[in-house]
Amino acid sequence: MNNGLKIPVLGTGTNTFGKENNDFYGKITYDTKELLSAIQLGYRLIDTAIYYRNEEVIGKAVKESMIDRSEFFITSKIPEDKAYNETNELVEYHVKQSLKALDLSYIDLYLIHFPLESNEENLRVWRVLETFVDQGLIKSIGVSNFNEEQLTYLINHARIKPVINQFQSYPGKHQQSLIDFCKANDIIPEAYQSFAKMDAKTKDVLIDIAKTYDKTWNQIILNYQVNEGLVVIPKSHNKKHQFENIDIFDFKLSVEDIETIRHL
Repeated sequence: MNNGLKIPVLGTGTNTFGKENNDFYGKITYDTKELLSAIQLGYRLIDTAIYYRNEEVIGKAVKESMIDRSEFFITSKIPEDKAYNETNELVEYHVKQSLKALDLSYIDLYLIHFPLESNEENLRVWRVLETFVDQGLIKSIGVSNFNEEQLTYLINHARIKPVINQFQSYPGKHQQSLIDFCKANDIIPEAYQSFAKMDAKTKDVLIDIAKTYDKTWNQIILNYQVNEGLVVIPKSHNKKHQFENIDIFDFKLSVEDIETIRHL
């Protein structure tokens, strides 16, 4: 990252982990077995958020794994809702609540989950996050779902540059100009929902490409994104799919296939 620290190129999303029926809005069960399954397969980047209500579940899994804290890269996020950020004191309180819920001495990466109502408000919250970096309680800070204009304002006015912009990206909606903008400004683009909302025609093209490499269409997407310089955080509750999602580093897409995917 642009601050000299490293982030794994592949991790797991968790927005339905530790919840009844794997439902985003489900009751928190504190069940860690699916996250521990991912950790056992080698996942070390774990992405959560205050909105997900499951920071305690993530912290519990990290402890139960018996793997040293330093091997993990934990991401959380503060919501754009005024209840969490209307004052600097509220921002401070909720960051401290994240640390408490995760039961960690520091968080590797903290993001503004969605842009606030103005660039000035984004900057105000950002400046509070900068103070947590100064204290060593947060190692890196970034944003999520920011567009080029919002990012530019932060870059021009912030003391600490964002290390990452996390946004939805998948074949058919790569958001290529935003990816290019981030890379040009030394900000890592991070894709969420890599498999989302693809139409049948797009999926058929990917299935066809996948046959050449003896891989799944999901693996083709992740390999493409990682080799385009994105960090990816696919999520699965299924151990077989968790394995497939991380098993993407043993093949190289042809130039032709890369171009096909880029233009879907």
